[in-house]
Amino acid sequence: MNKHTPLKISGSLLERASEIYDFRKSLRGPARPDLPEARKHEDEGEVREPEAFEAPAPAPAPEPLDLQLEDAAEAPRRARQPIIMSNVEVSFEAPQGAEDDDFMEPAPVPRQERASKAAGRRRSKVNREALREAGFILPDAPVSGLAEEFRIIKRQLLQAASGKSGIPADKRQTILVCSASPDEGKTFCAVNLALSLASEKDVEVLLVDGDFAKPEILSILGMEGGPGLIDAIADPNRDPNDFVIQSEIERLSVLPAGRQANNVPELLASERTRHVLAALTESHPRRIVIFDSPPALMASPASVLAGKVGQVMMVVRADKTTEADLREAIGLLSGCENVSLMLNGAGFPATGRRFGSYYGYGQ
Repeated sequence: MNKHTPLKISGSLLERASEIYDFRKSLRGPARPDLPEARKHEDEGEVREPEAFEAPAPAPAPEPLDLQLEDAAEAPRRARQPIIMSNVEVSFEAPQGAEDDDFMEPAPVPRQERASKAAGRRRSKVNREALREAGFILPDAPVSGLAEEFRIIKRQLLQAASGKSGIPADKRQTILVCSASPDEGKTFCAVNLALSLASEKDVEVLLVDGDFAKPEILSILGMEGGPGLIDAIADPNRDPNDFVIQSEIERLSVLPAGRQANNVPELLASERTRHVLAALTESHPRRIVIFDSPPALMASPASVLAGKVGQVMMVVRADKTTEADLREAIGLLSGCENVSLMLNGAGFPATGRRFGSYYGYGQ
């Protein structure tokens, strides 16, 4: 077949193929070795014609197969399915009428770039007015005594995260906020710490709701719920950044607790949790991950999470947390060597600090 004998576009595939290949040749069988050739008779000096050879009758043509074959020239191009590779994901669709030579597959997307894009897929607004009325600080709010106190706290935590406290490099970006018992203000402090860190120009904050039995982070911020940390740990095929919700506050994102499960401590203790935390931090080198954990004396996930983070900030409620409870809670959190205490709810200043009054907001 060449340009002078183009292949017809009509007829079935079998008919068109028969125009290219001589199927009858295979039916004739091998050439007979005793078939006489035209030769000169030596005795009589004459040329003898070759003997006539009668070819056997061709075998009857096979009945057409009952196959549904589409005409390649007329069938529409089918959409190609996504191709999943080890660390990249490519999904594309061939346009109608495009030839294979004319269509180039897109380049694979690196995992780090895909993670950053996935983190921006889920977005939610924050109820700023509700936060202000509940006494939380906001990055763009006027300076107050509470805001100044958290500025002091976050500066010490950031200094420790910079590597000056001997924290392993793979844990420097993670902080656990905990308390010994309920109603000591750990969630209030975790949210305020995240909001204060979000005002930093060189820091990104990921607030993780690690109080799996009683998650409150989303309701406090006024954000919509969805899958979260437990879902990311339970599914090894998912990128944990896909579950992160970007808030309207710049540099602040939230990872919900996720679905309810009866084996939360076992999931947190698995090797998969280490990969999840690595995915959340390695793709965002400037990110500080803050966990709001359950009370250490009330639920075991707190002690498991303590072994996964670089720092623990223990919230101590004035006139509520006993010394015995505090010592026992710190013992349960011994998986982390860097534990700091924060006094919450003090009716009078323990020092001579009067933060806020200098700006006109003190009492």
